[in-house]
Formats: sequence, C-alpha cells, structure tokens
Amino acid sequence: MRGGAALHGGRVSSEGDHRIAMAAAIMGLVHGGLTVTGAEAVAKSYPGFFEDLDALTA
Repeated sequence: MRGGAALHGGRVSSEGDHRIAMAAAIMGLVHGGLTVTGAEAVAKSYPGFFEDLDALTA
C-alpha cells in the first residue's frame, strides 16, 4: 500500500469490525477530525478500549 495526500479528517465506517474500529480510532489520534462510525464494535474483543486509549493520551 502506498500513501498519497495526507489525511485531513473524514469518516470511517467500521462495518461492524472491531479491528477496523480500533485502527481507525488510533489513526484519528494522528490525523484529527476523523469520525469512526460503528465504534461500538470494539466491545467484541476489547470493551475497555476507549477508556484505555483516553488514559494513554491524557
């Protein structure tokens, strides 16, 4: 995979996949302005993901 232009926000749909939701959330930390729809999918494998992510970035 090769990148092109830098990301500047946007929307990512997890399509119910917990892995995509977590990866997109982390990508949003780097690129800001990113909205992840279906983020509740993380509960499947890591219910405390967003709490831990908040603690790491506080």
